[in-house]
Amino acid sequence: MTNTVHGNLIAGEWHESGQSSININPSDVSDIVGVYASADSSQVQAAMDAAQAAFREWSAVTPQQRFDALDRVATELFARKDELGTLLAREEGKTLPEAIGEVARAAYIFKYFAGESLRSGGELIQSVRPGVNVEVTREPVGVVGIITPWNFPIAIPAWKIAAALAHGNCVVFKPSELVPGCGWALSEIISRSGVPSGTLNLVMGDGHSVGELLVGDARVDAVSFTGSAATGRKVAASCLARMAKVQLEMGGKNPQVILDDADLKTAVEICVQSAFFSTGQRCTAASRLIVTEGIYQRFLEALAERTRSLRVDHALAQDTDIGPVASAGQLERDLSYVAIGKQEGATLLTGGEILKRKTDGHYLSPALFAETTAQMRINREEIFGPVASVIRVKNYEEALAVANDTPFGLSSGIATTSLKHAAHFKRHSQSGMVMVNLPTAGVDYHVPFGGRKASSYGPREQGSHAKEFYTQVKTAYIGT
Repeated sequence: MTNTVHGNLIAGEWHESGQSSININPSDVSDIVGVYASADSSQVQAAMDAAQAAFREWSAVTPQQRFDALDRVATELFARKDELGTLLAREEGKTLPEAIGEVARAAYIFKYFAGESLRSGGELIQSVRPGVNVEVTREPVGVVGIITPWNFPIAIPAWKIAAALAHGNCVVFKPSELVPGCGWALSEIISRSGVPSGTLNLVMGDGHSVGELLVGDARVDAVSFTGSAATGRKVAASCLARMAKVQLEMGGKNPQVILDDADLKTAVEICVQSAFFSTGQRCTAASRLIVTEGIYQRFLEALAERTRSLRVDHALAQDTDIGPVASAGQLERDLSYVAIGKQEGATLLTGGEILKRKTDGHYLSPALFAETTAQMRINREEIFGPVASVIRVKNYEEALAVANDTPFGLSSGIATTSLKHAAHFKRHSQSGMVMVNLPTAGVDYHVPFGGRKASSYGPREQGSHAKEFYTQVKTAYIGT
């Protein structure tokens, strides 16, 4: 263990504080990833001041300067993807191939938004009045508070920060206190990319000490938050009370429909990847598997067999399919829902047990429930772990109704060889993203990301649609 304390980045300088947190490897709780400073109130205040001060310069630089800075970040992320992927796997528990892939995705995101810096066009509209021209342009919002979760500790910060910077905003960034390492590493790279001091500020710590200050302060013009629905509602209430822009991504209870005509092997692999990969710790994970009765028994047997074959082990081990649960608290939550499922009368086909490995970590075997109903808590509430339930339905019409019977609406999927049913599901699924014969988890970086109902609020993230949040429209009339 190193004695080095990783500080907060404020106005281009690194600052320690009176308190710090220890970053622990969930694959091996004896492995200390690092020690990270927790920002105090004065440091959060200073970070907001620094972002405000830097905004005048950064918002006025040329598109080429923004492109160059973001492109440098992307280039370094690509060059260091193995190193940073190892860091990610150690602090979050994602398998090493997944972790390296996430770092590469972050690099592609910065590449994409480097290009967006050069694509900030406007409109010239002929007025209905003679001798008048109308110009419609977009300008940066100002200072953006960015609050990110622990499950994608570099990709989610990347798609928020890169978009904010590409459109000329300055940022105060708070990563999850559970996984500060990737956020710190990304911030350190950005600090050397050529952006002016204060353009990006990093303040680490918990939601009460840091997050609430960011959300409620008038110096922060907009807040982009990804996390739980309960916290998201509080963020929204605070931002709307002072008329600040707010963007929320708050999870899901995503359905995966399997119809009688589906290819069985494809359907099983889709469900295994959707429900259990990344230890089920994805807001796009499908934990409700809705299966029509004609294929139900064959599907159930094949899925249970495939689930039992998954290897749960250390995130850095070569043959690991699924790493540990990210924290002791999350493991306790997962186990509580396994117990709830049993109490509700569901049949636990496999998994749901704590596993012992060579290292002491938060290992849980993937849990698969059968004979469940749509009204059971395990089918209503987001668990955020490797716990999935199978719901038997009569036909497509009932499957669609059950799929939509949820307060969430992030992602949904259908496995079928019927073009008719696939087309109908795409149109009538009440979710922001629909997958046909693909896992519900797994999205591209250059297209809109977001959901409906309790899953999301505000403009979409990623792709060209990100400008709807990170810019504001100005209409100018010019008399000729």
